[in-house]
Amino acid sequence: MKSFAIKYLKWIILLCLAVIWGSSFILMKKSLLVYSAIELGALRMVFASVVMFPFAARGFRKIKAKQWYYLILFALLGSVLPAFLFAKAQTHISSSLAGILNALTPIFVLIIGLIFYKLKVKIINITGLMMGLFGAMAIIYSSNNGQVSTQYEYAALILLATIFYSININVVKYKLADLDSISISVYGFGIVFLPMLLFLFAFTPFVATVQQPGAFQALIYPATLGLVCSAAAIIAFNTLIKMTSTIFASSITYLIPVLATIFGVLDGEKFNLWMALWIAIIIVGVLMVNTKKKVKLI
Repeated sequence: MKSFAIKYLKWIILLCLAVIWGSSFILMKKSLLVYSAIELGALRMVFASVVMFPFAARGFRKIKAKQWYYLILFALLGSVLPAFLFAKAQTHISSSLAGILNALTPIFVLIIGLIFYKLKVKIINITGLMMGLFGAMAIIYSSNNGQVSTQYEYAALILLATIFYSININVVKYKLADLDSISISVYGFGIVFLPMLLFLFAFTPFVATVQQPGAFQALIYPATLGLVCSAAAIIAFNTLIKMTSTIFASSITYLIPVLATIFGVLDGEKFNLWMALWIAIIIVGVLMVNTKKKVKLI
């Protein structure tokens, strides 16, 4: 009975995370109408850290000295750096394209696992990797009407963020396996609270920006990003990793691009059949990356 409940619980968590993270790209777009990329990144981290305060005393003494190093990695690679990279990228590319490129995370999970954890890969996995990368390059090109310079430059920031995500997934699975999901998130975000708060008030124009008409009301967007899309969602995601596997957890990116595209189209972003084709190629590629079909090993 317990295994039956877990089987359905993992899919419920997966679908809820897909909706939350699928909407994060449109929330970033709305935030950037008022706040700069660096303000948005810092605000997102501050809000995410604040919501963790009630859990701060949880299991503090159980954390080993070596684990603090991996908690810092978790904070930087899983939250801080991607928050700034996505915010900067979305100053030049659409929210739907950002969500689509985010789907490449499992491909980099495979690459990182192969390089650092001696993961065995199959021909079908490598084929999927190549398909996913091809689809990504094609959709970047087609979404900018063939003008590649600026589009590729900012899309590369998202690709870098997905690489950080993939490293972070493996860190949680293999280096923080004996910590519960809440402890990982609480102390991971707690580490960055004071630096991000100082950065926000001392090194960004936030104080002046928030006094502009409508800016205070617009805080709802970065607040939602921090409280829900970062803090709450990462607790759920870490739980999902521990319940299942890194591959199953990273498969959430099958759904994120679809939802990100829907939210983007509803907000007036362009979408055509070519983009649908490239999305399909990326998703098929990711499915092939995650397959466990028994074929000849490379």
